[in-house]
Amino acid sequence: MRLILLAATALIATPLIAQQAGQFPGQKNASFVTGGTYTADPGHTLISWEVDHLGFTPYFGLFGDITGTLNLDPKKPAAATVDITIPVSKVLTTSAGLNGHLLRAGKDGGKPDFFGPAPADAHFVSTSVKPVGKDKAMVTGNLTLNGVTKPVTLDVSFYGAGKSPAAMGGKENVGFEATTTLIRSQFGINGALPVVSDAVKLKIAVAFQK
Repeated sequence: MRLILLAATALIATPLIAQQAGQFPGQKNASFVTGGTYTADPGHTLISWEVDHLGFTPYFGLFGDITGTLNLDPKKPAAATVDITIPVSKVLTTSAGLNGHLLRAGKDGGKPDFFGPAPADAHFVSTSVKPVGKDKAMVTGNLTLNGVTKPVTLDVSFYGAGKSPAAMGGKENVGFEATTTLIRSQFGINGALPVVSDAVKLKIAVAFQK
């Protein structure tokens, strides 16, 4: 009985010890990436946005439930393409009042301060990928936001790849981080200018599965 208990304890402890040692299913190893079409994992893909609030503090919010596809050939990284859709209507902050302000209609039939009550999804479609050194790339594409389409360049870093555990589907995964800065007035989002900054910093964590 004692041997059985010891064996059971070892089986439980082994994955925990491996995890603590950094042996996660995903690794920052580009050789784990295989070619093909990947689908964005909406449960693990997030875009955070940050503005300067009156010069006192930065203020953060999130977009989630993001969908899209990545077409990737590890041997031809410059040929990769990405198509991402962001549901602006699900913008989230920790303030219920601000959430309502971001999505409320304009006063007396005027334009909304920010997105309005039924904003169209934002949409990013890549037009070029330029590898930069190891595990990095500059991805340029057209972003449509608030009815306006403009070119945007993302500074992208490879984060990790590998297969998820069998209990989580056993799918191939690849993940990236990206940053960029938007000038919101260029997209017709003018609320609270200039005391809330025109520049909006974006930080993106995107997970793709195949």
